[in-house]
Amino acid sequence: MRTREEFVVSSAWNGGGVLIRIRLRPIRCALDEAVGSRSGSVLNRTRLVRWVVCLSIFCSSSDVAAAGSQFDASPDRFDRVVLDAGHGGHDEGATGPSGLQEKDLVLDVTKRLAARLRKHDIEVIMTRTTDEFLSLEARTSVANDAHADLFISIHANASPSRKPRGIETYFASLDASDEDARATAERENSAFGAAAPDFGNDDPLAAILGDLIESQHLQESSEFAKLAQFQLSNVAPSRSRGVKQAPFVVLMGVRMPASLVEIGFLSNPDDEKGLRLKREREKVAGALADAVIAFAKRYDARRGVVSGTSRDQTRTK
Repeated sequence: MRTREEFVVSSAWNGGGVLIRIRLRPIRCALDEAVGSRSGSVLNRTRLVRWVVCLSIFCSSSDVAAAGSQFDASPDRFDRVVLDAGHGGHDEGATGPSGLQEKDLVLDVTKRLAARLRKHDIEVIMTRTTDEFLSLEARTSVANDAHADLFISIHANASPSRKPRGIETYFASLDASDEDARATAERENSAFGAAAPDFGNDDPLAAILGDLIESQHLQESSEFAKLAQFQLSNVAPSRSRGVKQAPFVVLMGVRMPASLVEIGFLSNPDDEKGLRLKREREKVAGALADAVIAFAKRYDARRGVVSGTSRDQTRTK
């Protein structure tokens, strides 16, 4: 069993990199012995742990240097997306009052979104296409191995009360926007059991490591989350709950812009009733597809991709 004494760290070097584990207990012992645990030594501990973690990442990545030696001056066009349907298999996720299960709902919506994106000549890779459980590492590995331009994880929310309803979009942060956001992240993270690290704010070392593994694509993740929420709010204006931040472990493990979308509250009878309908699911998939297309245009513009350029000529990943 892995506890909070072990973190999964994503390292990258010019697009390359691997997922590794950093064991914190030996690091803590070394730190305590080297600089002590007095409050006055926090700065030294911070510097030392950064060196230890960075060195661990570098030494464990045999393919990183090779990836860094590759260079291609052609533009990096947006053309590949990884879609992650949450839960699956024995992990049913949330269940509505009439029995609608999150794992089935989000897989259906994800497939509808994939079909729409493929019509726009965007390659789509799904972490799962059947009712199966995938570990945290399996989901992040699919995305990182694909060297995708965007990662979207699709879920449905739940609450102890049946009153909350609506759609909300997240990007990763150690600090949750509010207590509801933190509770949502904890519920989704719990599906991975011991594989999900505890990003508690009571541990300075955890905060340091969290800062090190936080996605370098934070700004673009925020940008896509806002685009997605805007499009989804057109589907159900009265149900828009806004863009939020929370420590979702599935988002923190990928090396690309990433967002998690909660398409409704299955615990709310009205939300569940609507999400049972094919037309509602199509609306959600259509809104997310529009957000991806809008994001792709901005992505390409920032990288100097000329409109109409062949994707085969510009693929560099």
